[in-house]
Amino acid sequence: MLWTLLLAVLLLLLLHAQLHVCLRELRSGTPSPRPAPAPANASATQRLPGAIIIGVRKGGTRALLEMLSLHPDVEVAKAEVHFFNLDDNYRRGLGWYRAQMPLSRPGQLTVEKTPGYFTAPLAPGRVRAMDPGARLLLIVRDPAERLVSDYTQVLHNRRQRGKPYPPLEELLLRQGRVNTAYKALQRSLYHQHLGRWLARFPRAQVHVVDGEALIRDPFPELRRVERFLELPPRIAPDNFYFNATKGFYCLLSAGHDKCLDESKGRPHAPLSAQALRTLCLFLREPNRRFFSMVGRTFAWC
Repeated sequence: MLWTLLLAVLLLLLLHAQLHVCLRELRSGTPSPRPAPAPANASATQRLPGAIIIGVRKGGTRALLEMLSLHPDVEVAKAEVHFFNLDDNYRRGLGWYRAQMPLSRPGQLTVEKTPGYFTAPLAPGRVRAMDPGARLLLIVRDPAERLVSDYTQVLHNRRQRGKPYPPLEELLLRQGRVNTAYKALQRSLYHQHLGRWLARFPRAQVHVVDGEALIRDPFPELRRVERFLELPPRIAPDNFYFNATKGFYCLLSAGHDKCLDESKGRPHAPLSAQALRTLCLFLREPNRRFFSMVGRTFAWC
C-alpha cells in the first residue's frame, strides 16, 4: 500500500512539472527546442575492420581494395592506416583506429589495407589482440618482379624530391651475390613473414590472392575472395573492362568507370638478365617454402 502511494505521488509530481513547462511555453509563445530528426544514415557507424589486406607491398593491394569496393556489402578505408605496424599509431589505441574507418551499415563488412603489415614483426600479434577471428587477405606476385617494382617506386619518389638513388644492381648484388640485407629483397621472402602470421592465425583465416591473375583476369579471383569473406556474389564480369591504353583492367560501376592512378603500370627500372637469373636462383628455395605453406604453387621466375 505504501509503495502504491509513493508511486502515485511521483506521477503527480512529474505531471505537475510537465504542466509547468507547457504553461511557460504558452505564455512566451516560443516552443521549447525539439530534438533534431535522425539522419538518414543513423544506423551507419564506424566499425573495426572484419577483413584486412595485409600485403604484399607492390603486389596489387590497391587494385584488390578498389575491386572489393564494388561490392554493396563492403565499405573500404580509403587510405592506408598503418595502425599495427607503426608504434606511434598503435599507441593511440583502438578508438583512434576505429575513427579511421568508413561509415558502414549493419551487415556490411569494413575492409582496411596496409601492405606494411605483412612484414612488420609485431603486426600479427596486434591484429589478433584486436580480433582473433579477423580475415586476412594476402595478395602476392612473382617476388622478383615485386622487388623490381618496389625499387622503381622508391626511385621515382627520390627523383621527385631531387635526391639521388643507386642503380638497382648496386643495391641488389654484392660481388656477384645477392645482398640479403637489401630491404626490398627481404620483403620478397614471403615464407618468413607468413610464418609469423600463421603462428597467430589458422591457415583458414588467410586467403592468398594471385596478383598476376587479378590483373590478367580479375573476376575469378574476386569471386574467390567473395567466398572467403562469406559475401553474397555481387561482383560481376561486366564490372571490369580492359583499357588497351593503360594495359590493364579498369572498373565499371553504375555507369562510372575508374582506373588506377598513373603510378600503376609504371615502367620498371632495368635489371640485367644475369642479375635476374642470380636473383631467381636465390629465390627458388624461399618460394618453395612459401608454396608448401599455402598449399599451392605459382609460376614465378
